[in-house]
Amino acid sequence: MEQSSDPKPPPVAAKPSKHALDGEIIVVHKGIAIYKTHASPYWFARIRDPQARKYVVRSTKETSRLKARQVAEELARDILSRQKATPREFSFKYYATRFIEKGRRLVDTGERNANYIRTTRLVLDNDQWGLMKHFEATDVRDLRTRHWAEYLDKLAGKRPDLSASTKNMLGATFRNVLKVARDDGVIDAVPDTPRTRQKDNPRPFFRFHPLVDKDKDTYKLLLATAKAMAESGTAIRGVETTDELYDLILFVTHSFVRPTTTELYALRHADIQIADKPKRLLLTVRNGKTGYRIANSLGAAVSVYQRIKQRNPNAKGEDYLFLPNYPNRQTAARIIQRQFNQALEIAGIKFDPYTNQDHSVYSLRHTAICMRIILSHGQVNVFNLAKNAGTSVEQIERFYARNLPLSAEMARNLQTFGANERE
Repeated sequence: MEQSSDPKPPPVAAKPSKHALDGEIIVVHKGIAIYKTHASPYWFARIRDPQARKYVVRSTKETSRLKARQVAEELARDILSRQKATPREFSFKYYATRFIEKGRRLVDTGERNANYIRTTRLVLDNDQWGLMKHFEATDVRDLRTRHWAEYLDKLAGKRPDLSASTKNMLGATFRNVLKVARDDGVIDAVPDTPRTRQKDNPRPFFRFHPLVDKDKDTYKLLLATAKAMAESGTAIRGVETTDELYDLILFVTHSFVRPTTTELYALRHADIQIADKPKRLLLTVRNGKTGYRIANSLGAAVSVYQRIKQRNPNAKGEDYLFLPNYPNRQTAARIIQRQFNQALEIAGIKFDPYTNQDHSVYSLRHTAICMRIILSHGQVNVFNLAKNAGTSVEQIERFYARNLPLSAEMARNLQTFGANERE
């Protein structure tokens, strides 16, 4: 006869923590809510303190939900009434507006590019993570480094995908706004805003001899392809490719200008002057990324400019250098980009295996800087190169120099002593 085993006792339900919620949180108004826990018969009020940017929790001492709501509203009014409003002339918004006005004056005088203001407005006014959304009513006299750290923590929760460069841009704008307050004597010092570490991706450029063997010189291959397209009259979207594409490639590579609508495509004949000793062009960049500058080209750019004048013998001072028949410079830029992309596809060099990125017209500027570092055999003055290209020594080191091999000539240059220097 089979014996039946004793039935297992039913599982005992886990006893809830005394601090666990007893029911749901009830929202009274925005920033005000009430709730109960198993630890107390009373309702608690949770009230948002906008000045401290945190929640305050108080017991209502009431067991009735209706009376607890009334007490929560009274507590909220009491908390808000004890807060002092930030005087307008000390608010972050006030100094952010002052900073924008200062930036506009710098743009008007050519000391800053118009993109400077657009970028600043973006990091200030973005409706998700902008500085104004978080700091607008804050008294600048109360801001400390910990407030910046709290903002970054909140930002990480909202937008974990923001890049390190965007966070550093936010930090720079935060400091710049407070610098205006410091200059007014309202604060003594600007709080520290530690930079977020960035991962620097090397810039794609066209490899050239002697960096690579002659049969792997993609820069020469690009020039040859552009020349062949001009000779065959290759048309892209109804626009025929001419020698302008070939000359533009040479011009950018020997002038260091950015191939943008505010630099390369903004150049007019009045902005060009041929100089001697050495033979070069003096290029007036009116509104470049870093503002106004006069740049020196290499000698090869002189020949390019002379061919441009031969093609356009009646050109006036205010006529554009490249695609002058297109007054809309964005249209001109798009035409060149399409022709350039076609040349890359024909030559089979669209993708750069060294950086895992695609080439663009901007790769010509990167090529120009790398060529000066390599072909000067270590003799180029990096400060002069940076100034001429409208960038910084730090940028050249981060994105170019440290990704290039140290040639024997550059190694010898490191060990060169001046005429009056001894070992």
